[in-house]
Order: sequence, then C-alpha cells, then structure tokens
Amino acid sequence: MTDQRVGFCGLGTMGAAMAANLRRSGFSLTVWNRTPGRAADLVAAGASEAATPGAAAAASDVVVVCVSDTPDVEAVLFGPDGVTVGAAAGTLIIDCSTISPSATRDYAARLATGGVAMIDAPVSGGSEGAVKATLSIMVGGDADDVERARPILSAMGTSVTHMGPIGSGQATKAVNQVILCGAYLGVAEGLVLAMRAGLDPERVVAALSGGAAQSWVLANRSGRMIADEYPLGFKLALHLKDVHIALGMAEDLDLALPVTALAARFEEQLMAEGHGDEDVSSLARAIRSGIEG
Repeated sequence: MTDQRVGFCGLGTMGAAMAANLRRSGFSLTVWNRTPGRAADLVAAGASEAATPGAAAAASDVVVVCVSDTPDVEAVLFGPDGVTVGAAAGTLIIDCSTISPSATRDYAARLATGGVAMIDAPVSGGSEGAVKATLSIMVGGDADDVERARPILSAMGTSVTHMGPIGSGQATKAVNQVILCGAYLGVAEGLVLAMRAGLDPERVVAALSGGAAQSWVLANRSGRMIADEYPLGFKLALHLKDVHIALGMAEDLDLALPVTALAARFEEQLMAEGHGDEDVSSLARAIRSGIEG
C-alpha cells in the first residue's frame, strides 16, 4: 500500500536512510531537515523538499518524525513552523525518535485536540538496520492508527511490534537501551581481557559467535572495539540521553539499575573527554583505560 502521502522530518544518520527506504517502496515523499543540504539524494530519487515541518505536513497524510531528543520533537510538532501549522484533521504522526514516554503521551494529547493522531515508534538496529530496512520497531498507540502506519513501518523495518497504548513504544525502547548497556560493557570487558591475556581477539570473536555469548554487539561492534576506532553508527551522546530516560523511569518505579547506572557514569566521563560524537561502542575506551565507575 503506497497511496498514503508521507512527510519525513529529520534526515540524520538514521532518518535519511529510513526516508530513502520509504521512497524505494513507492511512497510519495516530502522531506524536511533542520540543517539544509541533507535532502539532495532523496530529491534526486523523486522526493519533494519542504521548507518547514508545517509545509511537509500540509503535503502529507502521514508524517514521520525522526529527530534527536524530546525538545526537538516538541519543536518539530508545535514550533512556529511546526507540523501542527500544516497538518489537517485526520493526519497521523509517527514519531520514530527516542524520547520520554511521558512527553510522548503529552504530545499525543495536544495533537488530538486538533484531530491529529500520533503513535510512538522508536527503532533499534543501528545505522546498518536503517540502511537495510531491517530495523526493529516498537510501537505504542491506538490499534487502528498502528495498522494504518504498518505499511510505512514495514518499509523501514523487518520487525514491527505493537506494544500497547501511546508511550509503550518509548518505554520498550528504554528497556532496549538498558539491555544494550550490559551488552556493550560485557563485550568490551571480554575483548580487553582477551587482548591483555595475549589471545587473538578476532579468533576469540569467531570462537564465541556460535555459542551463548553471541549478540548483535559482538557481531557488529567487536571489530571497532578491537581496533579502538569508533566511526559513527549511533552516537554515544544519544545513547546517554536514552539511558537517562531509562534511569528516570526506573527512579519513578523505585527500581535500581546498577549496570545501567555504571554505563551512564562511563559515558558521562567519555563525553567530558570529547567522545560524545563517536559510536556508542566507544564504551570500550572506558575499559581499556580503566576509568573508575
């Protein structure tokens, strides 16, 4: 189904690839990005470029938002030139950003006063998944709205799971980021131990990849940790933002997350040292250098 006109706001590392997959799937696409110059390839592929989020919404039945943080989503939706300026009643917003579940519920309620529906659909799978359209997408919202969005979501990912009411997708993404804290730290500790013990780390990865230690992080980020080079896949700064969301949820639930808290302390130190724009696998720097948690 490609008869829905889609707007896409946010053409960063993830968003540009996701929008490209929508265009390849045949959707009529209007795109906007805060920083000019990101839309050239999409326009060459047949998309239109809008000057503002409101203009993108005016040309669309469904608007996908993929930006960095909670204030960015609020600005795209409700700013002076935001989506609400151009969105007609009946428009559906799909927010693929990773933001606070409580803010998501608030934004959905505000949009509903104008007859605009919203679902939250944060994604996991890294830049590779965005390019290959193999993202895992966790969705919160009304069941009918989710079904309306499903053809669009399925063009961007291979796993689309409706988790419950609005905000449930964001809560699930927080769980995802908590689990990744342990995965990144575990792989980093294991590989640094292997190297200090004189083992060939690439052979270690090969040996472990068929067993219980296998994980997405081991398969996709071990090479970066071994080389001690961390080209961007998903910014450490953004992961830390997500971790703070998860820790805030845990505090509200009177729950301690010691591994997540440790990862946050490491990431805060790495941020202070200027590594915030590196891939989150640069957590291995903390293990290599013996940063104290």
